[in-house]
Amino acid sequence: MPTFTPRQPLRQMSRQASMDPRNEISPQMDHYIGIDVGTGSARACIIDSKGDIVGLASENIGLWQPQQGYYEQSTTDIWRCICVSVQRAISQHNVNPSSVRGIGFDATCSLAVFSHDTDEPMSVTGPNFDSDRNVILWLDHRPVEETEKINATGHNLLRYVGGTMSIEMEIPKVLWLKNNMPKDVFDRCKFYDLADALTHLATGTEKRSFCSVVCKQGYVPVGVDGSVKGWQPDFLSAIGLQELSEDNFKRMGGVNGENGEYLSAGELVGTLCEKAANELGLPAGIAVGSGVIDAYAGWIGTVGAKVQLGADTLSSDVAKNDRSQAFTRLAAVAGTSTCHLAMSPGPVFVEGVWGPYRDTIMPGFWMAEGGQSATGELLKHIIETHPAFNQALSVAESYHTNIYDYLNEHLKEMVTESNAPSISYLARHFFFYGDLFGNRSPIADARMSGSVIGLSSDKSVDGLALYYYATLEFIALQTKQIVDTMNKAGHNLTSIFMSGSQCQNDILMKLIASACGMPVLIPRYVHAAVCHGAAMLGAKAASADSTGKTEDLWDIMDRMSKPGKAVHPTTDEREKALLNVKYDVFLEQCYKQQEYRNKMDAALGSWAAPAS
Repeated sequence: MPTFTPRQPLRQMSRQASMDPRNEISPQMDHYIGIDVGTGSARACIIDSKGDIVGLASENIGLWQPQQGYYEQSTTDIWRCICVSVQRAISQHNVNPSSVRGIGFDATCSLAVFSHDTDEPMSVTGPNFDSDRNVILWLDHRPVEETEKINATGHNLLRYVGGTMSIEMEIPKVLWLKNNMPKDVFDRCKFYDLADALTHLATGTEKRSFCSVVCKQGYVPVGVDGSVKGWQPDFLSAIGLQELSEDNFKRMGGVNGENGEYLSAGELVGTLCEKAANELGLPAGIAVGSGVIDAYAGWIGTVGAKVQLGADTLSSDVAKNDRSQAFTRLAAVAGTSTCHLAMSPGPVFVEGVWGPYRDTIMPGFWMAEGGQSATGELLKHIIETHPAFNQALSVAESYHTNIYDYLNEHLKEMVTESNAPSISYLARHFFFYGDLFGNRSPIADARMSGSVIGLSSDKSVDGLALYYYATLEFIALQTKQIVDTMNKAGHNLTSIFMSGSQCQNDILMKLIASACGMPVLIPRYVHAAVCHGAAMLGAKAASADSTGKTEDLWDIMDRMSKPGKAVHPTTDEREKALLNVKYDVFLEQCYKQQEYRNKMDAALGSWAAPAS
């Protein structure tokens, strides 16, 4: 690795300028790195002090599936990908490593396992547990029985995860490891959410983030519902993990203020250690902020934008945001699935929505997390399983475009050719309900599936286009269902701040705005909003004074967020009426499915063994 000169004092280096500006064409500027670890890749984003992205690079992460439903990764491989991404972002964009002031991490809510005695990765791959794969991914569904056992306790902490603990969360996976590992191996394990594992690798500290432990590990902040130590020993005992309570919960991160420390988003974890600095190609001593789950970085990277809802383009010179603006803004982070995040000044309990979670982003404030189990994955499935897929793909490739853009244009051509008033009119008698991958919110029913009314024998590209449009319509209508459910419970959401690749789909964005009756805001950095949010965590960490106190995160978001584009609901009363009817049918398809399933189960009784 190259040798770097020692860092100069922050103020001296970041503000230095020659007496004659002609002698220095590019004055030194402070930079901050955001590192986003998704399911498939690690990305490094470099921003300047204005919040502009000046460097971006990524590297694919290895993913192992030893058997059906099992998904594993390796922190060794993830860290290698992070290092490659950071070095590439710096070198390709000619950023001086000594100008980097802070680093922030976000990652999927996956379980990372290390040994407490050697701090080495501990294998999660049975039966021998001898691989270097020490991460069980969020989408891993191995702990079915463990999840059922946890939810059967009816423990009060389940109120704070939407009523039931999801199989995607980390405590069921820890319990699975106990049930399947040799006892002497399990007894050596300590456990991290992946974002906390990354800050541990970067700094060597054992500090944990409230975002990780509160959202995914059953931690209830002190003072909430009488919580004394955050971790709940009676809950851990009830599910068979009583050993995690030993030594003041040391293997989970300890007790805040006693043998552990827990931080809200971006608060100073520590500084980059020599080993991590050498591997990243950065100077040691850079401030590292407390990490967050990837969707929460999407919230940070989008909802702070200054907006002018009366115009198509969001203005960057409107009056300064007040933090209360955040309470009206739903962040929708859309990819394979979609997460819906909302902040509130007090706890709001919403059936089927995870949370409320205190302190995860800002101390004293609460977050709620809804979601759609599959959006991008649903669209992919519907398109690729249609008989006309190969034909449509071939045409799309001949135009050097992707299948989604091609289908959008094809729908518009169908409107013109049939002299129809709108795309929605073409699909007026087609009703698709698309919970093909179960329902996360607000039904919270993994058994949910799909249904179609109006299915025909059409195998043409026209038929594919209409099925695709009906899927977009489903995504928009389910978003309305989630928003309506949250607002009825006590939220006051009036706008949606999107991020992710789906932002580029103009038909979908218009549908979501029109179905929900509120503007949808598209960020400037469509593909990097999550990374951008992580970089803001680095900026917050870098602002720490001699006591460790950092700048308010909202002030950083207000300063560094970028204006984007607003998509407004339709003003056509006929289209509004059509969508209202579609929503009524959508709800019937949703709840009738449950009713029909219950009727069938009641009629069959014990005729067949229940599905596992």
